[in-house]
Amino acid sequence: MRKFLFVLMVLAIALTPTLALAQGGDHPLRGQTIDMAILGIGGWIPSSVAVTLAQEEFAPYALENYGYTVNWSFQEAPFSNLFQKAATSLATGSQEFNIIISDSQWLGAFAEPGWIVNISDLIADGYPQYGEIEWYDPVVQSAYMYYPDGTQTIWGLPETGDVVVLYVNKELLLDPDERAAFEAEYGWTLPATYEDWFDIDFDQFEQIAAFFTRPEEGLYGTAMQYSKEYDFMTMFLYPFIFSLGGDIWNPETGDVYGILNSDVNAQAMEINKRWLNYQPPGALNYGIPDVVDVFTQNIAFSGFQWAAMGAGMIPAGTEDKYMVVVPPGARMEDGSVRRIWSIGGQPWVINANNDEAHMRVVHDFLNWWYLPETQIRFNELGGNPATAGALNSEGYDDIQVWNRAYKDMLTEETARDFWHEPTYSEMLAIQQEGWTAFASGQVTDAMNTLNWIACEQQEILYNDGRTETPPPAECADITLE
Repeated sequence: MRKFLFVLMVLAIALTPTLALAQGGDHPLRGQTIDMAILGIGGWIPSSVAVTLAQEEFAPYALENYGYTVNWSFQEAPFSNLFQKAATSLATGSQEFNIIISDSQWLGAFAEPGWIVNISDLIADGYPQYGEIEWYDPVVQSAYMYYPDGTQTIWGLPETGDVVVLYVNKELLLDPDERAAFEAEYGWTLPATYEDWFDIDFDQFEQIAAFFTRPEEGLYGTAMQYSKEYDFMTMFLYPFIFSLGGDIWNPETGDVYGILNSDVNAQAMEINKRWLNYQPPGALNYGIPDVVDVFTQNIAFSGFQWAAMGAGMIPAGTEDKYMVVVPPGARMEDGSVRRIWSIGGQPWVINANNDEAHMRVVHDFLNWWYLPETQIRFNELGGNPATAGALNSEGYDDIQVWNRAYKDMLTEETARDFWHEPTYSEMLAIQQEGWTAFASGQVTDAMNTLNWIACEQQEILYNDGRTETPPPAECADITLE
């Protein structure tokens, strides 16, 4: 009996943080008022929804369950400026932003200086609930949580999941006259159902895009991002590289040269550039909002866009007009289609400078954030949950038009992230410059462009001590031209 009672006592102590977070109990902040601040992404639906939920739904929850008043404020910046805004504040030791909606690629840059909380340490120190959440797919953990790549050290928790999906004008797609004309011209039938799109490859989609490209009618086949800003071009070229079987680096050795500059990646660049023929004028400068504009204005028959922008791509009341499907991929020798598209989405990261009171509110908030009902509510307002409980729940596919495609693309087989390195911004700037120069025709040799990018990135990683391999001697003679 003594042994039994001892075991119960140990279990009670071990579970105390979880129980306190879940039930409130004698909460240390009872009766206090705490001001909290979130830094997030300007104009980004999942960021704005998170703040709405924090203020309108978590605040009353905290008062009722924990007995304290919490007031939330929100500061924002566009993707291209958010890292600098966060880093500038964190580097001073400030708790100006208690919790930050970070892009996944910034985990290394935030973690290495000790600016954010190591959540694996939290789990070991008495907050096991962070390790008990069941995620929908392992890609969620590798993309939003782990750093360094290849480890299972947790630095972030998914605020919103995200993948590229294909938005299609269903009215045009299912129009009998359009379908008959397409079949007469190309000899095969346009996809009609969600399931049909699983068998559409790059070549077939190019025919679809060509068919609906009618400049004289102000109609174009598709739209995607080619802008030099931030990672826009990168995220929509990677899918061609990955799906065709190319790669971008070796995360174990840190080597880029000899991997990025491959024939298959040059082929991917050629296809990506050719698809500009089926897009509206000015597509070379398209970012996220531009694809929204041409799709919702019926200028583009289809649009490659983030699932997180679903509420913008499909305004309320127009759900029946559109279909959201999986994007095309590369046809394999066995007849299957391999589609590997970029994963987007952002993790929450916790400011390591938070004092005890603000840190406790962060824990309370995140514990509430991953409750099944909160995750579903997030989805109802336009966000994309990443927990297995939400995505596998009955009726989830029907909450939003894009949910089914989002779920089907959020897997290790269909979505891939890229480096989480501290040198992320330098490496990204190089390939954005090279790839947009090629797409615009400023340079015309795809392989030389890849050679230049690979040389520059290899040098960045070598100089930062991230790889033991220096750029090869031939890099001295390679220029972007």
